[in-house]
Amino acid sequence: MNANARLRDFLLTRRSQLQPEDVGLPTYGERRRVPGLRREELALLAGVSASYYTRLEQGQSLNASTEVLDAIAGALRLDESERLHLHTLARSTAHRSRGRRPAPERVNEATRQLLDALADVPAIVVGRRSDVLAWNRLGHALFAGHLDPAAVDRPADRPNMARLVFLDAHTRDLYADWPSKARAVVGSLRLVAGQYPDDAALHALVGELSSKNKDFASMWADHRVKACTVACYEMRHPLVGALTVTQQTLSHGPGPHTVVATAAAGSPSQTALTLLAQATAPATPVRPGTQVSTS
Repeated sequence: MNANARLRDFLLTRRSQLQPEDVGLPTYGERRRVPGLRREELALLAGVSASYYTRLEQGQSLNASTEVLDAIAGALRLDESERLHLHTLARSTAHRSRGRRPAPERVNEATRQLLDALADVPAIVVGRRSDVLAWNRLGHALFAGHLDPAAVDRPADRPNMARLVFLDAHTRDLYADWPSKARAVVGSLRLVAGQYPDDAALHALVGELSSKNKDFASMWADHRVKACTVACYEMRHPLVGALTVTQQTLSHGPGPHTVVATAAAGSPSQTALTLLAQATAPATPVRPGTQVSTS
């Protein structure tokens, strides 16, 4: 899908999701052929001409100013993540990409040191397509204990969190409110797709998930975007039962991000994480000459 189509679909979909009564526009009881606001109504709310907005939605206006885009974002009731996404799509339309392949993602030494330092906190490192590039022992145990922990070191077998959330029964059961987690995953992928319009692997992932899971296809068509920096999830872990964790994304600028899961101090959820650490701890080897009790 080219840049014009991405901008058009985003604006058209979000316009169709906004009803006249949502923004105080009278309808006088008229029946509408299509849902949502008309182009001229949105243009009126944004303070631009209907013809200009139409050209913008069709990808024919390539130099929309920041002020105009912000006005349209306000008319559409976009949140901050959605507003920035609109700017990204508009820039992609105005400045044609040269189709350069994104650089491969790798975990640098500083991030590996961070994982080691977070030994008592579940942590994973994810790439822009939600590939799991690394995890510490507790991160593996919490998010994907049913998978081979060494899989992250094999590119062909590397887990992908979006695939796990939508295609893996264990991960689906892990989240008590699965739809909330699923929408967050889709919203994050939407943001990345706008930032990396020429990422063929990302488009292949979206195509795969759309064809294999109807929930993903429906959520993707909704064009919602979401920056998943902090979110609280109730989890149902097969080893330690119910727990509530706060998942936070630690950003290091462009490149892979570290996601950590924490629980409130002194809470049952923190106790559950401690039990999980104990249950998955490697066995301590018996030193030669040490007598093992058999009683």
